[in-house]
Amino acid sequence: MSRHTAGPGLANLEVLDATLRDLARSDPAIRVLTADSRVSGRLGPFAREFPDRVVELGIAEQNLVGVAAGLASCGMKPFVVSPACFLTARALEQIKVDVGYSGNAVRLVGISAGISYGALGASHHSIADFAALRAIPGIPVVAPADNCEAEAAIRLAAATDGPLYVRLGKRALACVHESGPVAIERATRLRTGDDIGIIATGETVGIALGAATALALGGVETTVVSMPMVRPLDTATLFDVARRVRGLVVTEEHSVHGGLGEACAAVLMTEGIPVRFRALGIPDEPIVNGPQLDVLAHYGIGTDQLAALARGLLDRNPPRSSVL
Repeated sequence: MSRHTAGPGLANLEVLDATLRDLARSDPAIRVLTADSRVSGRLGPFAREFPDRVVELGIAEQNLVGVAAGLASCGMKPFVVSPACFLTARALEQIKVDVGYSGNAVRLVGISAGISYGALGASHHSIADFAALRAIPGIPVVAPADNCEAEAAIRLAAATDGPLYVRLGKRALACVHESGPVAIERATRLRTGDDIGIIATGETVGIALGAATALALGGVETTVVSMPMVRPLDTATLFDVARRVRGLVVTEEHSVHGGLGEACAAVLMTEGIPVRFRALGIPDEPIVNGPQLDVLAHYGIGTDQLAALARGLLDRNPPRSSVL
């Protein structure tokens, strides 16, 4: 049974800008810091409405995070907006020390995340950000699937008295939620069925819903869960779904190492829940170049490929794919 109503949407970056403007109108502590990323982050409207609330650091991500930590320590609410590939790698020490260890409430927004940069290649892909930030105590990690989740994530970040990382891609996303507020801290079941469970995060949620539709044509009923909060995990929903289905797939736009798939596998094993399981992500090899959706499909993260993997899991003979 499906409860979602897919519809056209915006790029989550546009939601970021609109939500920050709405928050800033009633909260004078809101600040936006960029690393030559105002245009790519689509923050022009915010900068025009609040020119004195934008701090431009240039291409200096370490300084970006350090300045944001200083502002946070003085009672400001800084939102750091920078390409995820640079923010979570080049400035990782500052995130670890100035944000995580020091407990400064810096809102880290990694834009153009995953493989959003497409043909620009491995230097611009961000497929290890979950792994890096999950290893630093005290930083929740959120990957919104659509505009509803993106708005909820930014509002949660503003309301949270601590650091938080929000991962956003570039492309426009179809809405996967019914209208209304989304509880971003909890996973949402977008479709229910007792054959296969698909846990997805970020931009792979739409792909998971497409796979569920394809599976239904063959009589396979699928539970699809959007799990935006990669850390901390909504283990209650994960455990309940795993106990109900015959096979479970976790998919993400991230390396198979250190991401949502490994996190789910670890807690399922610790809990002693027996379920046939596959974690689907970018494999441990040099990544190919190309448009985002083509690269994802190359590694099995496409509607048809994911549906085939799920059927194979039920048949106890999964097809060869980019799985953990």
